[in-house]
Amino acid sequence: MPRLARLDAPGILHHVIGRGIERKKIFYNDTDRSDFIDRLAALAEEGAMDVHAWVLMPNHYHLLCRTRNRPLSSSMRKILTGYVVNFNRRHRRYGHLFQNRYKSIVCQEDRYLKELVRYIHLNLLRAGLVNDMIELSHNPWSGHSALMGKVKRDWQATDDVLSIFGQGRYRRRNYQRYVQKGVALGRRPELVGGGLIRSMGGWSEVLALRGRGEKQRSDQRILGDSEFVQEVISGLNDRVKKNLRLSGQRKDIASLAKQVCRKYNISLGELCSGSRRRVVVEARGAISWIAVREFGYCGADVARYLGVTNSCVTRFVASGQKPDVDDLIRKL
Repeated sequence: MPRLARLDAPGILHHVIGRGIERKKIFYNDTDRSDFIDRLAALAEEGAMDVHAWVLMPNHYHLLCRTRNRPLSSSMRKILTGYVVNFNRRHRRYGHLFQNRYKSIVCQEDRYLKELVRYIHLNLLRAGLVNDMIELSHNPWSGHSALMGKVKRDWQATDDVLSIFGQGRYRRRNYQRYVQKGVALGRRPELVGGGLIRSMGGWSEVLALRGRGEKQRSDQRILGDSEFVQEVISGLNDRVKKNLRLSGQRKDIASLAKQVCRKYNISLGELCSGSRRRVVVEARGAISWIAVREFGYCGADVARYLGVTNSCVTRFVASGQKPDVDDLIRKL
């Protein structure tokens, strides 16, 4: 069976999984792990992707990221090719290191972002590589330690993740409690399985739907409900074409803001004033959605322009409620 083409466009959330050939180790020591992380960090700092969660296991890795100004395939090639060259040189070996090509799954953000962050970071505990949650919080080989404030990683999108768990000093505690509750859930095959089983959240859901005679769309490259699968399959090609067309002439945020203000009949001063007037909040949601989802800007860029926090932009983008901006997007 021919391999399915990868799904990608700026603003898409991906769960990436790569394994060692014949299940062999891809990380022998801390030097190997640091090399991989340095390459991942460089891409995040260049604006290629936002990294929400990651973990390095002895023979595989997980990465949860949102693509920005570079295709996922280009970013992963840059990470993996350089890593393999250095790994082979360090350990005096030759040949392939990774098993086939990495696996990438497009994810429905509002439904699965929290679950995937927890699932990915609990890998170390499930595998017995750390003994408890305290040890997990200090382990440098997953993004959990940065989210807990124990390891400083400025390139990791910690604010984007923590904003889901509230504001102020309690958000980190809420995140920790959420991850702790996930320990009892054990392994979650529905998060990394295939096709309809993954999309619907496991066999029990699939069988229930079949019993009711309901048909659901599924795709082994997508983690999300039937409506999300349909949206991705039907709309992604147009989105990719549009981003290719806009490549090199991406509208700057200031120009985009002017068009949003005209649509909502407000001034630029109001947009960036901190006003809580409903129409102003809606306008901020619109510019956040378009800038991140359509043009691949990072939330920090938008937040800086609007004078709001990163978490504020993240909530607009990850709310699952698309603002009424189709007419505006068509004009861009």
